[in-house]
Amino acid sequence: MSINKKVGLFIPCYVDQFYPNVAISTLELLQKLGCDVSYPMNQTCCGQPMANAGYERDTLATTQHFLDTFESFDYIVCPSGSCVHHVRDHAPCIEGKETFQKDIQHKVYELTEFITDILKITDIKGTYPHRVGFHSSCHGQRGLRLASSSELNQPVFNKAKQLLANFEGLEWVELSRKDECCGFGGTFAVTEEALSVQMGKDRLQDHISKDAEIIIGGDMSCIMHLSGIASRNKQAIQFKHIAEVLNEAII
Repeated sequence: MSINKKVGLFIPCYVDQFYPNVAISTLELLQKLGCDVSYPMNQTCCGQPMANAGYERDTLATTQHFLDTFESFDYIVCPSGSCVHHVRDHAPCIEGKETFQKDIQHKVYELTEFITDILKITDIKGTYPHRVGFHSSCHGQRGLRLASSSELNQPVFNKAKQLLANFEGLEWVELSRKDECCGFGGTFAVTEEALSVQMGKDRLQDHISKDAEIIIGGDMSCIMHLSGIASRNKQAIQFKHIAEVLNEAII
């Protein structure tokens, strides 16, 4: 399904710097799905790291810049639940521009959320002959409600896994603690390094003990944390963003 709307591609700063293929895959995927996508070259960090560290007052300028940069788009799509959650729900209010800000915030979507809820695509055909574990990042799962949470009495759903449900050859591993935090948490990984690393090791072990070949996720910040631990401990497991997997599958 295609939409006759302008889509602005919002790329997190760490993806831009360290994982450009995720940004490219997101762009190509949206184009393959019929979207008119543009990448505003003047976009910057959304301000989440500063806000999470307690300096929300210093993110007023980045918030205003985000609004100015993306105001002309019908939709704003980002391959990160964490950054979307900040911009949409936690960015500081710009005094005197509350309505303008809310209007733009309502146009911001995480990638899988946009595909399932706006494009109304729930069935993508593809081949992916691998044994796969899925990591649900906290901001996306519990903040944006991209998936159900095990602590709540609610129907089970996962928007990202739904998009991969009909991939031939893909075998999901059933994790013992399927939606546990990986321990990254942005500045938490710096201020509480030992705890963060141990949480990451526990999360990795859950996947590895189930013989997962690849861990797929929707936030490269969590994947960066887990892959760093795996690399230092010489654990042979691969990592992919869901945008990369979907883009590879659609010719």
